[in-house]
Amino acid sequence: MKDEQLLRYSRQIMLPEIDIEGQQRLLEATVMLIGLGGLGSPVSMYLASAGVGHLMLVDDDSVELSNLQRQIVHSTADIDRPKVESARDRLLALNPDCKITLVNKQLNESELLQKTKDVEVVIDGSDNFPTRFAVNQACFMNKTPLVSGAAIRFEGQMSVFDPREQNSPCYRCLYNDEEMATETCSQTGVVAPLLGVIGSLQAMETIKLITGLGETLIGKLLLFDAATSEFQTMRFKKDPCCPVCGKSQ
Repeated sequence: MKDEQLLRYSRQIMLPEIDIEGQQRLLEATVMLIGLGGLGSPVSMYLASAGVGHLMLVDDDSVELSNLQRQIVHSTADIDRPKVESARDRLLALNPDCKITLVNKQLNESELLQKTKDVEVVIDGSDNFPTRFAVNQACFMNKTPLVSGAAIRFEGQMSVFDPREQNSPCYRCLYNDEEMATETCSQTGVVAPLLGVIGSLQAMETIKLITGLGETLIGKLLLFDAATSEFQTMRFKKDPCCPVCGKSQ
């Protein structure tokens, strides 16, 4: 590790749970981030600044004025630019040592399966169930840990799914096809700082997975109500009838 890196990451390195070894793991890690919106913005900024060595950014959208209320990785000058390009410039300004790969398209099933194969963690910051289901399927097949988050109105939630762990549920253990017609932020709205709360928690869980520190949210659903400032944690188990990880699969 270079002297400049020792100084940049010194506040993390001094933590015994991370130390030089943990920081080196972060520097050597590749993380795939799906969605550069309200959740992907804080996640990407915290992971880049924390020293994750390689970020793969996946998003096929362009920046719109209505995004800027909550998607803090983008600026007014970025309107009409591809989100992956806008995010890349902001992240490199934060940490020029971070390697960034851009995927400015919606991945099909085979592409998703291929790209989730060689990364340490996948972070789902998407806003629709078809994408979340497809990401979960690819991560399960490749045994790649998945950090999933969602936020709408004043409510946010997140969990961690790790197919390497025998008893870890997957995303489909929580949600089935009947939930796919739920509301979106564009229909009902969302308060801006809520995305920062959930996105920051996703970044923290990612760092924990890479460094091995602490206890992750595997088998737990973390719920946050911004209106009352209350957190709740619900435990859940593998669904034996799950179409992805169930016993019949």
